[in-house]
Amino acid sequence: MTGRTLVAGVGNVFLRDDAFGVEVVRLLAERPQPPGVQIRDYGIRGVHLVYELLNGYDLFVLVDAAPRGEAPGTVSVLEVDLPGPQDQLIIDAHSLTPDAIFGLLSSLGGQPGRSLVVACEPAEVDAGMGLSDPVREALPHAVRAVEEILSTIPG
Repeated sequence: MTGRTLVAGVGNVFLRDDAFGVEVVRLLAERPQPPGVQIRDYGIRGVHLVYELLNGYDLFVLVDAAPRGEAPGTVSVLEVDLPGPQDQLIIDAHSLTPDAIFGLLSSLGGQPGRSLVVACEPAEVDAGMGLSDPVREALPHAVRAVEEILSTIPG
């Protein structure tokens, strides 16, 4: 155990609700965090995030907009199992889907400890800036979800 936790927000601020993860970590960065917790905005730099994860973390929390067929603004916490070597994806370095991040990490031999995704159902991912109303209203729920996850860290 390294006692290290990474909370990473990802997304493209020029694609409306895709900026959800970036906005959540911006809010979290303004609050005190437990020792060993890093809050980082990776934006569209998924490859950089994967290389950071190769440094080893006990807990990894990815915050992202993710269409799952729910009502816009629905926040979900998902446990992630890394794909095995037989499940390797073809990786597009410009793609920042959670599947692509976890697939690249697995292909490079990375094995963070527990991995979670705090996801929000987007309403609009077309070109433009600013979150839609349902996704903006979901921000406090996502911040609370991450803080609840972090409160389970021993120590």
